[in-house]
Amino acid sequence: MNRNIHGVDTVFLAIAITLIAAGFFIFTSAALGILLKNEGSIRFSNALMSQFVFGLGGGGLGMYIASRIKYQFWRKHAFWMFLFATILSLLVFVPGIGMEHGGARRWIDLGITTFQPGEVLKFGVIVYLAAWLTFFRRRIHSPLFGITPLLLVLGIAGGLLIAQPDTGTFLIAVSAGSAMYIAAGAKWRDILIIFLIGLVFLGALAAWKPYVRDRIQTLIHHDDFQGTGYQLRQSLIAIGAGGWSGNGFGQSVQKFKYLPEAQGDSVFAVLAEELGFMGASTLIILYILFALRGLWIAAHALDTFGGLLAVGLVILITAQSFLNIASMLALAPLTGVPLVFVSHGGTALMVAMIETGILLNISRYRNI
Repeated sequence: MNRNIHGVDTVFLAIAITLIAAGFFIFTSAALGILLKNEGSIRFSNALMSQFVFGLGGGGLGMYIASRIKYQFWRKHAFWMFLFATILSLLVFVPGIGMEHGGARRWIDLGITTFQPGEVLKFGVIVYLAAWLTFFRRRIHSPLFGITPLLLVLGIAGGLLIAQPDTGTFLIAVSAGSAMYIAAGAKWRDILIIFLIGLVFLGALAAWKPYVRDRIQTLIHHDDFQGTGYQLRQSLIAIGAGGWSGNGFGQSVQKFKYLPEAQGDSVFAVLAEELGFMGASTLIILYILFALRGLWIAAHALDTFGGLLAVGLVILITAQSFLNIASMLALAPLTGVPLVFVSHGGTALMVAMIETGILLNISRYRNI
């Protein structure tokens, strides 16, 4: 028996299961706010079916299968995975296939539910970059094999995501891809170039896209209670109302009348109102533990590909979670990205659980 083959990392598994279980209860409570809206009972039933049947059920099965498939499978199929994810993302722009909601075209209509290709595209970007950086690891200091392919892949993904628009998801993919590039041994010169390009890009995006500029202005001046600052204002009210220990599970007032997307990107505010500082801090600590143990798995991976893939997946999940929480606390602009394992979104939950399964598989082949 190969001495590098172990059982899955039980510490990481315990953290992941705790997060998923906590997300189940937090979402269920937050989703009760749907009942007071038009066709509330129907929308509530649809939300539960999407989250628990498609997201939790499909994600649980996918997580188990991914934990059993040797992670090298993804290296062999990295290009096709990225191509598949790119084609899926293009389908949202096809009339009759793509679905528009709130001015965004991010979903494919499957009839009984919807599917968000952007979640698959993030995953495809990470898999492809992990394979590329592994294959050319001795030449990544060359612009031809290092920073240029990185910017090209991120540029393709960025073009598709910004057109939807889904700027938040693109920023998460950039964060994960950059972290992988640094982990692969990038020079500080190239890291500085990426940082400067990022600043220029964000400035241009704010000038080009009014909604980006509005969200930045809302963060700085969130006193427009009935306009663009309404969601942020109501989020801060909910968080403040929770105090130290909260009003009790299921007892949020904001989710019923005031807080937009209580079961979506505002779900952290509902948690803070119901379980207070203690409950909100506990969830944040769980994400920190997930990140630390996930990076431990990356550091002890059997090979370069496993390590880079683990870094990318951990950053995808935790950076998105922290960005969501920061936006609810008025520490970052509102981006609309969901809180991983918690917010409404069957596709996001399913993909995150599959990514967790891959991390578990990498932990089986650790070099320790």
